[in-house]
Amino acid sequence: MASNLNLSKFGQATELKKRLWFTIGVLIVFRMLSFIPLPGIDPTILQSLANQTRGGVLDFFNTFSGGSLTRMSIIALGVMPYITASIVVQLATTLSPALGAIKKEGESGRKRLNQYTRYGTVALTAIQGYFIAVGLESFGGSGGQSAVVDPGMLFRITAVISLIGGTMFLMWLGEQITSRGVGNGVSLIIMAGIVAQLPTTLVNLFEGGRTGSLSPFLILTIVIVALGLIGFICFMERAQRRVLIQYPKRQTQRGMMQADRSHLPLKINTSGVIPPIFASSLLLMPLTITQFAGQRTAGESQWGDFIIGLNQYLQHGTPLYMALYGAGIIFFAFFYTAVVFNPEETADNLKRYGGFIPGIRPGKNTADYLDYVLTRITVIGAAYLTIICLLPEYLVSAAGIPFYLGGTSLLIVVNVTMDTVTQIQSHLLAHQYGDLIKKAKLKGRAR
Repeated sequence: MASNLNLSKFGQATELKKRLWFTIGVLIVFRMLSFIPLPGIDPTILQSLANQTRGGVLDFFNTFSGGSLTRMSIIALGVMPYITASIVVQLATTLSPALGAIKKEGESGRKRLNQYTRYGTVALTAIQGYFIAVGLESFGGSGGQSAVVDPGMLFRITAVISLIGGTMFLMWLGEQITSRGVGNGVSLIIMAGIVAQLPTTLVNLFEGGRTGSLSPFLILTIVIVALGLIGFICFMERAQRRVLIQYPKRQTQRGMMQADRSHLPLKINTSGVIPPIFASSLLLMPLTITQFAGQRTAGESQWGDFIIGLNQYLQHGTPLYMALYGAGIIFFAFFYTAVVFNPEETADNLKRYGGFIPGIRPGKNTADYLDYVLTRITVIGAAYLTIICLLPEYLVSAAGIPFYLGGTSLLIVVNVTMDTVTQIQSHLLAHQYGDLIKKAKLKGRAR
């Protein structure tokens, strides 16, 4: 059946085509929003600000937002506040018994937790937006001008409201893609922002080769390493640890006793692309605040100079940044794996349906064994994510190449693309099964 999933079947899948067109339309709206600036911004001096902070940690943030931060659009913060809020809520459900009970309520509990996430998104966007507005007011061009046309409390309030509206609308667009389109909406929005920056990156890369600032050998090495990383990511994302599941013998129609066997697939990287996104989101939120707050207070106090120095130590490619980023990836790899896979629940389900792992007693022993296996493969998965995200980022930063060609961006793009293609194949398969059921019903009526 899988071999018949071709373009001819795609042309007949009307529902899938509607979902794809809806997804494409929403992503176009996202790109259009990235060019709508905040009210009261001078674009000329704003471009000077972008050049001043180029290569810093905010440039990494700008990659995820599709260039919205350098243009200071109404979606300059992207979906990062929403991701940070969802992290906080998920952590809270594991630490708070009250929130943990809400999570177990099913669909109603999920809706309540989503509402808490939205409240947290508004609060985080307001905090980050205020410091961005304050930092923009303090930034002046070479002629003594300001990036803000009319600084003051009115501009700050307007900027905060605009950023909150942009982020919440972007969050809503992501939810619409998930429910009415194809793929995970938030992940697709992040991927669209990265892909939108790739043409500029490639042009700058080859322009560097033309002008002589980059050697042809270095450019060829970058291309080969990028292709190698893509192949390695595809291999690791498909890698599984298959646990043999044995079911008791059952009597067949011919009276023979036959035992059933199946496999429980455990992905090496169960958490997917979530750990790098979560780690970067948590790391970028305070850095966004300190970056703009430091511009405001630089030279005025020791606190302002301390903030500026802290941001210098946390620039992209520095040892402190790499250490914090790597620790965040490892933590969220284990944390998110524990969230999405529950060994106790899986063991109970196997016991309920009579399944067991050969050599392992059902119940608690099965749960302990699954937890042991999952912990071992998660170590490999976390190491893989850390290497993919940190090693290319460090090499790219050391070579002075635009770092959004690094491992984190490639990991997100490849992973989200694979997930979206898998969902498209599932829709095509469901469409084929629907056609078979309709034909069977028609033949039954004809008889």
